[in-house]
Amino acid sequence: MTKLFSQSETFPIGLLGCGLVGSGLAKRLLESGRKICAYDPAPGVGARIEDLGGSMLASEEDVATRCRCLIFSLPGATEVRTVVNRILPVLQRGNIIVDTTTGDPDEVEAIAAELSEAGVFYLDATLGGSSRQIAEGEGIVICGGSAETFAAMEPMLRTLASTLFHTGAAGSGTRMKLAMNLVLGLQRAALAEGLEFARSSGIDPQLALDVLKAGPAYSRAMDTKGPKMLSGNFEPEA
Repeated sequence: MTKLFSQSETFPIGLLGCGLVGSGLAKRLLESGRKICAYDPAPGVGARIEDLGGSMLASEEDVATRCRCLIFSLPGATEVRTVVNRILPVLQRGNIIVDTTTGDPDEVEAIAAELSEAGVFYLDATLGGSSRQIAEGEGIVICGGSAETFAAMEPMLRTLASTLFHTGAAGSGTRMKLAMNLVLGLQRAALAEGLEFARSSGIDPQLALDVLKAGPAYSRAMDTKGPKMLSGNFEPEA
């Protein structure tokens, strides 16, 4: 049976993907005293990681060779598959991949099975929260994977967020994240419709928002998105 590497070993943590969320993860890990080796092909992101105290390497393979634990923070399932194909030949038995990407749960299951055959452990550790919330440790982590792997990685995961959930086998973390996104989207759509209905009925929109926040229909979307809707600020928050 393949043994999961010990976190007491002095390996740096590898980070593949250094966008807004990836940089937030790097900030949390570096502030906890961990060392980071990272890679992202996008221009300009390396300086951001180095300013935080991390090291940028030349390729995904370089990071995978040097680090026993890898964190993915990638745009989607296609990028995850591409990276896994590139690094699989250099991964060691007992390594672990913590994949924070919100992707395709069926593909997550397939990748987890493929990595398991190579003796590599895998968690789909999806995140709840904006990049700002992640950087401040205010998000949540929703993990799919074996209970053993989740327990082994819990100390590191708690540097990323104080609230963790283990939802079952690999793929379940991604499915739960999609369920959460569905509810979030419906809450925001309902809030927008309700505010517009109130406005078209002659009710002051700010008053309508205040009433909604005080009543049984309240959701946190009213705190974060309500003022933006009233001001017409529709810039997305990462």
